Amino acid sequence: MRYGLPRRRLEVLRASMAARTHDAMVGSMQTSRIVSVNVGLPREVPWRGDTVSTAIFKEPVTGRVRVAGVNLDGDRQADLTVHGGPDKAVYVYPSEHYPAWELELGRPLSAGAFGENLTVSGLPLEDAICIGDRLRAGSAELLVVQPRLPCFKLGIKFDDPGMLRRFLVSGRTGYYLRILAEGDVGAFDPIELVERHPARVTVSEVTRLLTRNRHDPEGLRRAMGVDALPEDLRSAFAEALETPLPGDLSAQT
Repeated sequence: MRYGLPRRRLEVLRASMAARTHDAMVGSMQTSRIVSVNVGLPREVPWRGDTVSTAIFKEPVTGRVRVAGVNLDGDRQADLTVHGGPDKAVYVYPSEHYPAWELELGRPLSAGAFGENLTVSGLPLEDAICIGDRLRAGSAELLVVQPRLPCFKLGIKFDDPGMLRRFLVSGRTGYYLRILAEGDVGAFDPIELVERHPARVTVSEVTRLLTRNRHDPEGLRRAMGVDALPEDLRSAFAEALETPLPGDLSAQT
């Protein structure tokens, strides 16, 4: 699928994005904050002549929203075999990524476009925020646990089957949080990084190990040493450590 806009509209879009980027930078110098709280329930959508259930379509909500159990109030997941649960309770996406996506896709995007629960501004991005870092959002306490690796439904959301690869290649994945202490959140609440994990294994590093370079024993062991890493990722990394590289004579008997 090709994206594009007439030149004049593109110039207006660029100017709008520049203003948004400036506002985000000014805001981040003051405090990290929640730009938008977004929730959604599963719905049936057409796909390749059939229908699938998805909850990737999130809408911003006003007022206070409870963060408890494994969800925000008013938010659910469709396929619980791969979505939801304690290690995917809250999905965060940085607003700083929106201008690049709008320029790349050639159209404006509203908060929640990537299916995130919290659109945020001013926090470290994926190459700086780490697995095991603790956050305070509103009155809730949360833990960074893993990057988002989307399924084919991201392509449905953007009407582009290539969006999955585009998303991963960009490195602009966002990340999932585990709920440590229940509370409530609202748009414009502060969201603070209150404690750094000493291992300093970034979200981007885990994405790299999962998608591009599983034959990195040192990196795999570092990631596995982070207690906050979900058990399914730990198992995947352990399996990768036991899988010999092609042509590895040491694995032959």
